[in-house]
Amino acid sequence: MNIVKQNRGCAQGGSPYMTGAAESGIRPTAYGFPAMAVKAKRIVHLLILLAASAAFLLPPVGLAQDRPVTIVVLGDSLTAGYGLAPGKAFPDQLQAALAARGHDVEVINAGVSGDTASGGLARLDWSVPADADAVIVELGANDALRGIDPRVTHQALSEIVRRLKERGQAVLLAGMLAPRNMGDAYAEAFDAIYPEIAEQEDVALHPFVLEGVATQAALNQGDGIHPTAEGVARIVEGILPSVEALIEETRAEAG
Repeated sequence: MNIVKQNRGCAQGGSPYMTGAAESGIRPTAYGFPAMAVKAKRIVHLLILLAASAAFLLPPVGLAQDRPVTIVVLGDSLTAGYGLAPGKAFPDQLQAALAARGHDVEVINAGVSGDTASGGLARLDWSVPADADAVIVELGANDALRGIDPRVTHQALSEIVRRLKERGQAVLLAGMLAPRNMGDAYAEAFDAIYPEIAEQEDVALHPFVLEGVATQAALNQGDGIHPTAEGVARIVEGILPSVEALIEETRAEAG
């Protein structure tokens, strides 16, 4: 009898953790007592307040729209700024022109004088940061000047564009035309490279980067090939709408 009385809580189907509560007439909550339940409620309230505070401090969705767009110009001497004073190269003038139109951008100079399309492909991974938003590919002029087989140039530029797209980077292909003294057959094959790649890879194309500058003595240095600072300004003016469209594409994809 004494044994049964001492184990009444268990004999009636209750937990040994609930014996004191059952005798007092207080119904426990879960595995704890009412005091513990109150503490639990306080902890829950505290967690809710902390979560609300964290949400208030976090940046709103879409903040990426407010950060600068990073554009890398992968190019040759035109990009590098051959023969020009500091700050007068194509990337520098392009950034200044974009800023004047209200765009928050950073334009990075990844130009190497004398580079070909194949040379640009060989250095792509270390010349263009993987976290760049967009890339202007300005290569091929030296290929034409050296008479490199257009098929080689086409293959190299196509691979550059494909690899940039695989990274998720927007691409603007800056087109080039072959010098007419290379002959009609060569010029026809070379000139077709850029529109073909733009169509095949579905990327933006600026047809001729030297439009309005090539053959204009006043806009070129003494060698008749490399543009002066004024010539670069004309190039920037011509390509600006295409670059603005590139920025909008980048913003849309980020949003």
